[in-house]
Amino acid sequence: MEYVENRMAQEAAKPAASGALLTPLNFLLVGVLVYTAYVFYKPKPPVTLPKDEPAVVFRTFTPRTLLPYNGVDGAPVYLAVRGRVFDVSRGRNFYGPGGPYANFAGRDASRGLACGSFDEEMLTKDLDGPLDTLADLGAEEMDALKGWEERFSEKYLVVGKLVPVGEEKEKA
Repeated sequence: MEYVENRMAQEAAKPAASGALLTPLNFLLVGVLVYTAYVFYKPKPPVTLPKDEPAVVFRTFTPRTLLPYNGVDGAPVYLAVRGRVFDVSRGRNFYGPGGPYANFAGRDASRGLACGSFDEEMLTKDLDGPLDTLADLGAEEMDALKGWEERFSEKYLVVGKLVPVGEEKEKA
């Protein structure tokens, strides 16, 4: 026990080491402290509010004037259902170029949606002819179409109405 007491007395009598603060642990702690202060006090980028969508004017479309709104080259994506034209640009992944419903973009999608078909033959071929009256659809198909129309009404803005060629001036 005497040895331990002598050893402790010798260590206590030694002058304090000048490098006692320069240990790897202290360097690590100072580094963590500096990094934390940097993260806490660094300037933050200013908060930017999302831009408002441009105002859309309700207008009258014919099948031919609706056609350019197919999403190609950054154009908005519109489609018509039972005479109502919807802006489905927010769903560009579905209705825009390359999407599963892309053939409906810029067109009257009523028959295709009612029949659950995405084929080209569901679209009106004659853009200057009369609109599809959907008179030959059954009750089940009309119910399906009404369901689609309700879904579009809840999610997307109505930007216009679809009328046959020749009536766009009368009903505008």
